[in-house]
Amino acid sequence: MTVIRPYRQIDRRKSRRIMVGSVPVGGDSPITVQSMTNTLTKDAQATIAQIRALEVAGADIVRVSCPDEESSAALKEIVPEVTVPLVADIHFHYKRGIEAAKNGAACLRINPGNIGSKDRVREVVKAARDNNCSMRIGVNAGSLERELLERYGEPCPEAMVESALNHARLLEDEDFLDFKISVKASDVFLAVAAYQQLAEACDYPLHLGVTEAGGLRSGTVKSSVGMGMLLWSGIGDTIRVSLSADPVEEVKVGFDMLKSLGLRHRGVNVVSCPSCARQQFDVIETVKVLEERLAHITTPLTVSVIGCVVNGPGEATMTDIGFTGGGKGVHQVYVGGLPHHRLKDQGIVDHLVSMVEEKAREIEAAKDVADQAAE
Repeated sequence: MTVIRPYRQIDRRKSRRIMVGSVPVGGDSPITVQSMTNTLTKDAQATIAQIRALEVAGADIVRVSCPDEESSAALKEIVPEVTVPLVADIHFHYKRGIEAAKNGAACLRINPGNIGSKDRVREVVKAARDNNCSMRIGVNAGSLERELLERYGEPCPEAMVESALNHARLLEDEDFLDFKISVKASDVFLAVAAYQQLAEACDYPLHLGVTEAGGLRSGTVKSSVGMGMLLWSGIGDTIRVSLSADPVEEVKVGFDMLKSLGLRHRGVNVVSCPSCARQQFDVIETVKVLEERLAHITTPLTVSVIGCVVNGPGEATMTDIGFTGGGKGVHQVYVGGLPHHRLKDQGIVDHLVSMVEEKAREIEAAKDVADQAAE
């Protein structure tokens, strides 16, 4: 029987729910993982290929930039060829928002204060409403309004939250409430403080991100520190990890972040030791290859790979499949926390992959039976 440990529970902030295409965001919906294409959107085939790669990685929502008419027109070709809902990134020209909504975007990322008069905002809202399109108000510390910068002196949490709420009122005045908000900054302290204040000031769903976080390693660390603090405190309904790397890596990091906090479970969670002189097999290489070979598994599973018997048996009691190094090249395999059989050095990865795939099939088959019984 699974024991629920109170210290592992995160009480999420209560927010209203909106829809991004068929994907719910906010309320009690799972926290979604997003990424953004870096192809030229007007190159429809290249953009479709990248979106499909993101779909395979597990992305729930994908954003594409629409800086010109060619890009927003390309959505007509792109949207029918992919399954995830697309967010059209609109920065200045209100017509791009109208075009994107008409051409199949599920959401518009806008800054209402940048797209012109209230009449233009009204036109974008009408296009969004007519085409079942939600919105994201995207505030960034690097592009705050001049008036706010002059009044506050520099980008600060108060200025960012004021900007967000001012933009929210523009949409509220049009009786349009299907939007989420982000207040991003490249500075972790600034971003976290802004989100904390915004979470107290409204009940709209929040899109989390530490913008322009950096390369794969440094950006992952910075994003995990900032977004992890917010997620741990219950703040956040959808996330995007901004990395100067392949967008697929953003999705992988996003899911790993949610898995580490028990907020989302997708794929295999490998628990492994850093290795030391006690290891009875090459832990680092084994784990590297194992993770690559298990990347196709979407069923939530936990596998422990520990080099010796100091912590191996204990870790195995908390995982679906466990592997612990033993002496003389003979190792112990655990299933469901209990010793199951022993295995020699040869074919460790092949053996574990086969076991995980079989376990995943069993779990999915059981789910199918349960679903059929519920119908």
